[in-house]
Amino acid sequence: MSQDERRPGAAEVLFVYATLLVATTVVLYPILWVLKLALSPSGRLGQSGPLPWPSEVSSESFRAFVFAEDFYGRPIFFIQLGNSLLVSAAATFIGVVFALSAAYAFSRFAFPLKQTGLKAMLISQMFPAVVTAVPLLFLLDLLGLFGTTAGLVLIYATTSVPFSIWMLKGYFDVIPRDLDESARLDGASSWLIFTRILLPLVRPGIGITALFSFMNAYNEFIMASVFLDDVTAYTLPVTLQQSVGGFDPNWGVFAAGSLLLSIPVVVVFFFVQRQMVSGMTAGAVKG
Repeated sequence: MSQDERRPGAAEVLFVYATLLVATTVVLYPILWVLKLALSPSGRLGQSGPLPWPSEVSSESFRAFVFAEDFYGRPIFFIQLGNSLLVSAAATFIGVVFALSAAYAFSRFAFPLKQTGLKAMLISQMFPAVVTAVPLLFLLDLLGLFGTTAGLVLIYATTSVPFSIWMLKGYFDVIPRDLDESARLDGASSWLIFTRILLPLVRPGIGITALFSFMNAYNEFIMASVFLDDVTAYTLPVTLQQSVGGFDPNWGVFAAGSLLLSIPVVVVFFFVQRQMVSGMTAGAVKG
């Protein structure tokens, strides 16, 4: 038996499993600690020990967050959950649709200021949200969209386009240009090549780009808190922050809300995980 085919020894296997156990514990400990805080009756940070399990279990924090009502008795959790999902899905769809055509053009065509445009989009991603909040506020007010869900969708969609273009361009770049040339010899137009040949091949890239765009819009807080002024138009991150924004923060409700807020993202992740894994491999490019 060659050295490459030898079986690992017991000590080597034990070391690997011990390392994996330590890594798993480090990753899961903060999550278990948040779960403990959400299930603790007190919900206080100072009364939570280092062990990641509660001495008593209570679902009061989850009930307080889910069944919270506004002044008029409306179930704000379900309303705001719908707002979060609607805004994130709409912004993701609009941003990815616009980014697809732009990424195709940047990947396949030569035009003036092509590299300058790519660099400008990359630079635009370096500015934090608070820097662009004031100009966007004036623009939305000018368009009559301030305080509306449509205005928030417009902001999320436009801010995600540069990131989506860079992501999708990498997937278009790895597709051989011979496919384009063969299709053109058969009389196919650029639109036909884009929709019938290239789009099916970059489906993994579309999946992973849409996932990141959805997560960014779903978890975003600053823009939503600045541009929305009605509790029924809020997204869930805004309400989550308000649970600890006063003089008596309720960390138990905050922890419960954080766990509930993460469920849609986890569901979407498992839904596109196959596309995500294959997309990371297919979209790996140099430069």
